[in-house]
Amino acid sequence: MKIAIGIPAYNEEKNIASVLLKLKKITDIIIVCNDGSSDMTGEIANKLTDIVIKHPKNLGYGASIRSIFHKAKEIDCDVLITFDADGQHRIEDIEAVLEPIIKNEADVVIGSRFLKKDKTVPNYRKIGINVITKLTNASINKKLTDSQSGFRAYNKRVLSELNLADYGMGVSTEILIKASSKGFKIAEVPITIRYDGNTSTHNPVSHGASVILSTIKFTSIEHPLKFYGVPGLIFLVIGLSFILWTIQIYTEETRIVTNIALVGIGLTILGAVLLISAILLYSLVSIVRENRSS
Repeated sequence: MKIAIGIPAYNEEKNIASVLLKLKKITDIIIVCNDGSSDMTGEIANKLTDIVIKHPKNLGYGASIRSIFHKAKEIDCDVLITFDADGQHRIEDIEAVLEPIIKNEADVVIGSRFLKKDKTVPNYRKIGINVITKLTNASINKKLTDSQSGFRAYNKRVLSELNLADYGMGVSTEILIKASSKGFKIAEVPITIRYDGNTSTHNPVSHGASVILSTIKFTSIEHPLKFYGVPGLIFLVIGLSFILWTIQIYTEETRIVTNIALVGIGLTILGAVLLISAILLYSLVSIVRENRSS
């Protein structure tokens, strides 16, 4: 079985050498994506591994993951493991993340920081990740504990069928939404994260905002009837109820209550627009999917 480990890296000269040296002891295929680093990250990677993808400028975490996916598919890998360059992930946990793929129990495996209640995770990260994970779970109808973990394993089918679009931190959510919509099995295994020192390069505020926007975007594309249609139907029903209330008052008291009438008209128009958008987007997405499959 051909197993590759993919590492997105941006200005990681402090940590990447030790990460690569440890990984070289357990695998021959390491793919590093140097995402426009301005330090020695690229030079270190070129000396320590054979496959280095270079972005001419910093494009973002999602762009790095996409480049790694493309390279893994190009060299015909059976499994791709994504592993952070900042030294937070443990080499010892790779076997646990890989096992469900090897046993054909899952197509995507997430290394979760929260399955064994890791007390080293800072509280602000726990809260933020929990909120984002709940939002992701609502989009994919599955109960995950750590939707934002970058420590993952993907089998060959996932690599060949997922086309990634997000350039930012939202790619982690995009992968889960698209994998779920295609019926891939998603599993989690417990891992331990090292938080000693200032290893993370991801700003938690921009990370959270990026993921939330991406979740909204990809959920609206994958499930337009649910995302636009359900709220549209609710607004339409409420709006029509207010209009009927306005008509009832007029027939009984021969007067129009302007506020009630305006609310009714506004909600009815909003509901109708959302319903039309849901139908149009659903039709468009269906046509695109049919063209891809033909």
